[in-house]
Amino acid sequence: SAEMLGRCKSSAVIINVGRGPLIDEDALIEALSSNAIKGAALDVVAVEPLPEESPLWKLDNVLLSPHNMDMTLTFMRESTEFFVNENLPRFVRGERLLNPVDKSAGY
Repeated sequence: SAEMLGRCKSSAVIINVGRGPLIDEDALIEALSSNAIKGAALDVVAVEPLPEESPLWKLDNVLLSPHNMDMTLTFMRESTEFFVNENLPRFVRGERLLNPVDKSAGY
């Protein structure tokens, strides 16, 4: 929110690799445009792909990366190994799973 971004130091760099809607994009653009914060590194945005008309494309203090981790050559193998070697044994033992989905939090 604008309130939370307003509490940041001017040296703050916002990094979002989670979910685009977690950050108020309009407030972020305002904070970046006015140099209220130093910068942002965004792997995710509210609307993907990022619309051509988004001001984020033109801001020098923004690093945009493509949100495509699942497009790597090893992603399916790594995610399957993680499930089989980490979460499945935890589930069988009745333990807390790693990386749970929290629908109420939006991820």
